[in-house]
Amino acid sequence: MPRRPTGWTLALGLALPVEAATTLALPAVLAGAVDAALGRRPGPGAFLLLALVLGTAATAGATAAAAGPACSAEATAALRGRLVRHLLALGPGGRLRGGPPPGDLTARLLASAGDAGGRLPAVLGAAGALLTSVGAIIGLGLLSPWLALAFFAGVVPGVVLIRLFLRQAGAVFTRYQEAQGALAALLGGALTGLRSIRAAGAERHEAARVLAPLPELSAAGHALWAAQRRTAWQATLLIALVEVAVLTTAGDLLADGALAPGALAAAAGWAALGAGLFEQVEALVGVAHARAGQARVDELLALSPVPSGTGVLPADGPGRVELRGVVVRDGGRVLLGPLDLTVPGGRTVALVGRSGSGKSLLAALPGRLRDPDEGCVLIDGVPVGDLAPSELRHAVGYAFARPALVGRTVREALGGAGPAEAAAARADGFLHRLPLGWDTPLDELRLSGGELQRLGLARLLARPARVVVLDDATSGLDLATEYQVTEALERATHGRTRLVTAHRAGVAARADLVAWLDAGRLRALAPHTALLADPDYRAALADTALQAAAG
Repeated sequence: MPRRPTGWTLALGLALPVEAATTLALPAVLAGAVDAALGRRPGPGAFLLLALVLGTAATAGATAAAAGPACSAEATAALRGRLVRHLLALGPGGRLRGGPPPGDLTARLLASAGDAGGRLPAVLGAAGALLTSVGAIIGLGLLSPWLALAFFAGVVPGVVLIRLFLRQAGAVFTRYQEAQGALAALLGGALTGLRSIRAAGAERHEAARVLAPLPELSAAGHALWAAQRRTAWQATLLIALVEVAVLTTAGDLLADGALAPGALAAAAGWAALGAGLFEQVEALVGVAHARAGQARVDELLALSPVPSGTGVLPADGPGRVELRGVVVRDGGRVLLGPLDLTVPGGRTVALVGRSGSGKSLLAALPGRLRDPDEGCVLIDGVPVGDLAPSELRHAVGYAFARPALVGRTVREALGGAGPAEAAAARADGFLHRLPLGWDTPLDELRLSGGELQRLGLARLLARPARVVVLDDATSGLDLATEYQVTEALERATHGRTRLVTAHRAGVAARADLVAWLDAGRLRALAPHTALLADPDYRAALADTALQAAAG
């Protein structure tokens, strides 16, 4: 949807044409003033008109100078907002799978959107320069056709020069922004794993890996500077030749009596204005920069959001979860499935399996945090893809190993959780010790992994979801705290359907059923006590416990 023009946009759209018109009229008005000064046109009218034109041009120029950056800032803010909303609408269900990594998305959101935000001022500025030059050529032609012909001798090479620069600069800017995005992606990944990098003593190796795109970034920057430098000196030489040709022709016409002295001044002014098109290298750089940024933003905007329905769940549904013929792939590799699984309403099912068996992937399916490539997922008989987003968010609640806190304060981040939910998650103790308690800003929080998990659990308990998914949500708690929190969770979510990724035998033992996953396939669905007779199941539990302890 096109953005409605704002006051700054309208001011820029008005100021630039006025500035171009007054600038274009200035040589003719100056010619009249020169003739008046030489006594050819007596009276103060020419001087008053000159003052009016100069004042209007100055006012329009000042307005354009103020409106241009403001218009860019408004457009950038609007584009970033649109891009953020679009990325959120894409959802975590796999639309960005295989696409730009988070660091590159950040670079597009910040750098590319900022470049694209300056597109309108850059285009309007370049268009104003073009119209001014065309008007100047017409002015020369009105003075004398010979002056227009003299000017046109430099137009063809000038147009070729501009087209070559735009072609080269556009490709170079794209290279530069792609290298910038790659650098940001590598840096983001390194910052995420900073503890592991330091623990392994791999700082130098990781620094070399992160900085690998720098040569391409440098090459693209130097290529752009070379193109600007080459175009700048060629344009300067071309302008000088054009102006000399026009002024020489005007001088001959003046000597022959075909031009008045004031017309000579007008010819000089229009020749400079007409040739000014060829020195708009900076404006052309802005256009090329904006086009490259817009292209990178458009790549993301072209991704279609995850389709969703408008349906609702039965009001009295027990929370029955069904996976029918589910297959999840990454490229050509099957990560999960083919798989059929039914989780009875109001029951607890523990997901057990070695690392990479697909536990978290399966847990992501009911809430559409990942959509299957084949098959369907249903809650109380309704496909989750047919549900309205608000209905799905209300029906399925999640808690994770590293929950993200969103908002300005702890109170906002907990999304409606109160003292009762905080106490149930054993988060009330450290919340009371915070300097401002629940109103402590998030950027001032310094929490351990277990404390962060307890806040995520408190947030989950504030929602009356009929399906509760605990994806490694208590892995950061010590055994005593985990037992207390688990007891509180079982009381608070009694009667709801629960999916729990299990890393400890105790979690599996408390569940009604265990879904044992092996290499992405459902190997068995049975009570924990029944599966203990299988040595492979016991080995899978032991391996999972060791991995959890190591993590």
